[in-house]
Amino acid sequence: QLGWKSVGLLELTALPSIPRDKWEPLVRETDVFLAAGGDALYLAHWMRESGLADMLPSLERAVWVGLSGGSMVMTPRIGAAFMGWQPPWGDDRALGVVDFAIYPHLDHPMLPSNTMANAEKWAATLDCHAYAMDDDTAIAVVDGEVGIVSEGNWRYFERPAG
Repeated sequence: QLGWKSVGLLELTALPSIPRDKWEPLVRETDVFLAAGGDALYLAHWMRESGLADMLPSLERAVWVGLSGGSMVMTPRIGAAFMGWQPPWGDDRALGVVDFAIYPHLDHPMLPSNTMANAEKWAATLDCHAYAMDDDTAIAVVDGEVGIVSEGNWRYFERPAG
């Protein structure tokens, strides 16, 4: 009923074993990518390994919809507080498609440590701008312009001095 011609699943861990000429044309025709969470650094690793990360800048008309870790993967850093899986590169660097970090699920009842006080501590450890946001908040980046869409609670943190 949405008028979609097709919906597909892109399994990043399988892409390195498939000839690129088999999947790249389909990716280039994609209008919307949905990354529905999980470990942001694991996602970053497989986006790099598969070649998808290198393709992102050329996918100018595509929209990336990230939820939780699916949003965090696009940031320059996720912060040590969110590191679960240990990536081969050893630190909290994600893809850096945008120039700010994201602290998700602010004040979520199932995540009692995701408080504004902890978000402040997290932001102080980063070398980039950052946003703490609840699940009723989204960030839209269009042509490099950042916009906040929210019916909830969020906060912007300036890049720490130094």
